[in-house]
Amino acid sequence: MLGRFQGVDDDFAGRFDELYRVAYRASYGILGNRAEAEDCSQEALARALVRWRRIHDYAPAWVARVSVNLALDRTRSTRRAVRLAPPAPPAAATDGYDLAARRRDLAVALSALPRRQREAVALRYLADLPEAETAGAMGCTVGTVKSTVARGLDRLRVELGPQWALED
Repeated sequence: MLGRFQGVDDDFAGRFDELYRVAYRASYGILGNRAEAEDCSQEALARALVRWRRIHDYAPAWVARVSVNLALDRTRSTRRAVRLAPPAPPAAATDGYDLAARRRDLAVALSALPRRQREAVALRYLADLPEAETAGAMGCTVGTVKSTVARGLDRLRVELGPQWALED
């Protein structure tokens, strides 16, 4: 098994910190939980290492996309667990949305988007990738990224409502 990663290790190791930051930023943006974001980031980088020869040219975008998908999977499983749990007693009211509720709402709204729009929005705004890298990761043109992101943001604005001020 070690022979499989020979020569790949140096290139991957040299880019590990950069890729980890991208993965963590993307997954933390959805989860809002440091431990879970670290788990998603580690899983994304483990998957990247296995596929390194194929993805090294567009690794940041690929890692961000995998991290977002892993984070969304975690929110889905958490929602299922909450649905099955007994109802909690009412808590004291807080002024407006707390950060955890906003992240949960964002994850739900993102998961409701069509796959391409979700990928484009997540890569551009959660992973903070430039349009050109996003286009490379999605296999499309920069113009397609711009229009897909615009449509995705429009749907998020409708889904999340006016209390969310999404900045472009």
